[in-house]
Amino acid sequence: MSADFYYGVEVFLNGLMAGVLYALVALGFVLIYKASGIFNYAQGVMALFAALTLASIIEGQVPFARLINATFGTEIHDFGWRVPVLLAIVLSIGVMVAFAWLVQRLVFRHLVGQAPIILFMATIGLAYFLEGFGDLMWGSEIKTLDIGIPQGGNRWIEEHSAFLGGDDFYGFFIDNLDIVAALVAAVLVAGLVAFAQYSKQGRAMRAVADDHQAALSVGISLDFIWVLVWSLAGFVALVAGVMWGAKSGVQFSLSLIALKALPVLMLGGFTSIPGAIVGGLIIGVGEKLFEYLVGAPYLGGATENWFAYVVALLFLVFRPQGLFGEKIIERV
Repeated sequence: MSADFYYGVEVFLNGLMAGVLYALVALGFVLIYKASGIFNYAQGVMALFAALTLASIIEGQVPFARLINATFGTEIHDFGWRVPVLLAIVLSIGVMVAFAWLVQRLVFRHLVGQAPIILFMATIGLAYFLEGFGDLMWGSEIKTLDIGIPQGGNRWIEEHSAFLGGDDFYGFFIDNLDIVAALVAAVLVAGLVAFAQYSKQGRAMRAVADDHQAALSVGISLDFIWVLVWSLAGFVALVAGVMWGAKSGVQFSLSLIALKALPVLMLGGFTSIPGAIVGGLIIGVGEKLFEYLVGAPYLGGATENWFAYVVALLFLVFRPQGLFGEKIIERV
């Protein structure tokens, strides 16, 4: 095989790794939509806020430092210590659970039975509020997020694959962070599928998604289920935010990763957890290979910015429910 063939294989493998990161964001959308019928526009901002919170806790930053300094004329910025990573992760999970409880108590508790468009508009407002609140609480500076995940090309893979393409091929370059993200995503998906299918709370989540009023009539606590769902989505947002933040830094543009999750959802289906993973892998591989085979040689590059949305548009035309979504049949 030629070196060009193996470079193509490397592009394919890196596409798989990128697809895993897209899928991690899409999982949060699927969880909330599957359990409550709400398309959560705020999921990308939740990933940003979770990553900001974790990075700031690790650095020992004082929350609302800018507001405190402006009000009292002080110059405080941090506590003077670094918090251990595991403790910071636990504290960040606690923050996201508290956020889930507040969202349910202050917003969605009052919107039970409302039209889906009203719930969607509520998540848009939530996204803008959370972005501003994160800026006020932790500041807008770009933060590095180092929680001990190895980064850079995997030397073992590179050294043991260098012989494949002769003198013109130097081995597969696969980022260690992407490998860790793939393993984490596999464990997370397996756990979420098992929870949704076999636990009592998972079955209650599906019942709530089908019909809020019917679920209430059989004794299912809507308050508890929605807090549980938003807590799970917050945890998934934390995982996605950590992976993306460790890869490219924690900055406010991180919230835009939600836009790349939309084509993933259209391919995999809004109600399928495995579909989010498959859709992410298809988008990740597709955009990398298209850029390598068509974009760079013939179109001047930069096709990764729009390739996923063209694929999603085709799916909306020919299979709007996605590969794994449930086909909606309305009887009149």
